[in-house]
Amino acid sequence: MDSPGQGVHGLTSKRKMTSRILIKIGGRAFDGEDGFKQLAQAIKKNPQAEVIIVHGGGAEISQALKAAGRETVFVDGMRVTQAEDIKIVESVLSGVINERIAGWLSKNGVCCRRMSGKTERLLIAEPLLTRGGKSMGFVGKIAKVTAAAVLDALAKKEVPVVSPISGDPAGQSYNVNADSAAAALAAGAGCTDLVFVTDVPGVMVGGQIRTLLTVAEARGLIADGTITGGMVAKMESVFEALDGKVPRVHVIQWQGPETLRSILAHQNIPGTSIHHA
Repeated sequence: MDSPGQGVHGLTSKRKMTSRILIKIGGRAFDGEDGFKQLAQAIKKNPQAEVIIVHGGGAEISQALKAAGRETVFVDGMRVTQAEDIKIVESVLSGVINERIAGWLSKNGVCCRRMSGKTERLLIAEPLLTRGGKSMGFVGKIAKVTAAAVLDALAKKEVPVVSPISGDPAGQSYNVNADSAAAALAAGAGCTDLVFVTDVPGVMVGGQIRTLLTVAEARGLIADGTITGGMVAKMESVFEALDGKVPRVHVIQWQGPETLRSILAHQNIPGTSIHHA
């Protein structure tokens, strides 16, 4: 893997004292405009924080593919994306959803800049194979990050709203998992925090939220079966970001406009924070 712009885990600019937070949007809290109105309030209340937003859109992609008569097949938890599918996937993610999120934030007073992984070669992708080494079509993983477009937006006090659709060096579009894209971009853009907003309140152990986990502890909870299902895949993105020198990664449930302030203050964070020992 290349080093971004230097590469996926390098930095394209020196870290500032300013907090730079990447929020990967997910969960029912952001199904409608109300959640984004709260997010806009949080961003405006914390002008000292530079905010980057990455979004997915699995449910709407499935609906669009179904409407087009395309069968959805998942392998290793990833959507197999054929040539006929990638155009639909890209139009939903980089078009419909990206425009809607930026529109809602702009309507509520936040200046945004729409982009995807293909914008100025922000995220360069390469094919992602199944665990058995087979092709999944135009499904990709991030090989390189060149964060100039994002850093330029932040310098101009704009919030980048990023679709995870990325391109290979020739410009061919690839469908990249949004959690993985968020992890790579957080590392490449020199973020101080990466926040995965989900429908669950954090990592649950014995019926209780674990507010703090080391990477070693998290790997142990995966190995003993405490962490299962979709949270395992999310943890892989957490580990990727931490290995890329992002100091703190959080898995949280959105709790309203004060959520961002809690993360910035490193206290009363509504979820689980994961870090290296």
